[in-house]
Amino acid sequence: MGWLDFSKILFSVLAILGGIALVRTAVRNKNGALGVVWMSFFFIALAIGLYKYLFLQDVEVFKKLVDGVFDSARISVMDVALPLVGTMVFFLGLMNIAEKAGAVNWLARLLNPFMTRLFPEVPDNHPAMGQMILNFSANMLGLDNAATPFGLKAMESLQELNKEKDTASNAQIMFVILHTSGLVLIPLSIISYRLAAGSANPASVFIPCVLGTVCTTLAAILVISLRQRLKWDWVLFAWMLGIAGMVAILATTVGLMSGENKSVFSKVAGNLILLVLIVIIIAGGVWKKVNVFDAFIEGAKGGFEVVLKIIPYLVAMLVAIRVFRECGALDYITNVLSVVIGYTGVNTDFVPALPTAIMKPFSGGGARGLMLDTMKVHGADSFVGQLACVFHGSADSTFYIVAVYFGSVGIKKVRYAISMGLLAELIGVIAAIFIAYIFFH
Repeated sequence: MGWLDFSKILFSVLAILGGIALVRTAVRNKNGALGVVWMSFFFIALAIGLYKYLFLQDVEVFKKLVDGVFDSARISVMDVALPLVGTMVFFLGLMNIAEKAGAVNWLARLLNPFMTRLFPEVPDNHPAMGQMILNFSANMLGLDNAATPFGLKAMESLQELNKEKDTASNAQIMFVILHTSGLVLIPLSIISYRLAAGSANPASVFIPCVLGTVCTTLAAILVISLRQRLKWDWVLFAWMLGIAGMVAILATTVGLMSGENKSVFSKVAGNLILLVLIVIIIAGGVWKKVNVFDAFIEGAKGGFEVVLKIIPYLVAMLVAIRVFRECGALDYITNVLSVVIGYTGVNTDFVPALPTAIMKPFSGGGARGLMLDTMKVHGADSFVGQLACVFHGSADSTFYIVAVYFGSVGIKKVRYAISMGLLAELIGVIAAIFIAYIFFH
């Protein structure tokens, strides 16, 4: 081995050791889990960049990484934050009408037996209960734009109950992890993408996506309840069984429809329900003698302020995720998993779809791109193409949601939120693989 080769190896080793030392220092300085993960993305990207440059003679690698920094910083504000302003303004205004009309408190009372067992720190009939229910309901209908304002409002209400303002409370962690589990009963966007990709049966993933996201949500409730040592009684079991039963009935009903009717149902149901909900809230405000327009304007004024609060967290996390993705770390992870799984003798037909599952906790947009690429390469109706869709529909983006939701209320110490969220998503990924083999293989 020549001096040049030895220098390359030494330099790479020193870079990796230096990164590990910096991470350990960050941990000792109490940077928090989110901060450590954030800086680790950059250290890993630099180490892989050096490897590609020194050993693979890739002279474009650093330009690609830096271009990704500037591009993702722009996208974070222009394509993510700014379009969110209008949605935040409208739905926060709408929520203010619902609160003044008593609808939020009514929801809280209706689901109080179930919610108080998951959120024992939140007082009975607290507004946060109704706000969380609205967030979960919008998520279940696949209406991400409506879910975010409701969720950020719920975090604000939970923060009022939080005694340590810079540290996530148990209730906030439970709420965020349930949100990251991505419970969606009508995967409208995925069906639309499959239709655009030329699928002969775009709604074929409807039931598998619903089953996958239910498994992830149940896993989230289980791991967090064990971590927080919540008490399980017959009421909680009954509610869980009831929810699972309703999901099973919905999935079975839609499953019996023709492919064309499934597509129509997916397009109409979620959007119709949202429109009806908007009208009901306004009509309820009129019925309760609320000045609905003034109430709307009063609530809407806070929308822009909320977006301004989350922009720094949004930019920080999306830039780090982009650098991590551009360096090729996900490709290395997939390759290693492929080799390891191959040695076990397990069928590896699912491996080409894994990039979507690996990217999902980091970036919903990145996972969507990988899902579309998988369908393009392998075919929308192939086993791999359909599995990638199930992966995309079975959970939400843990790092993105943790950064945005906790950042909106100034929380820096997220405690075990990331580790438990990733554990729930891992269980969801494993469940999605089994479900896909049952339905498509």
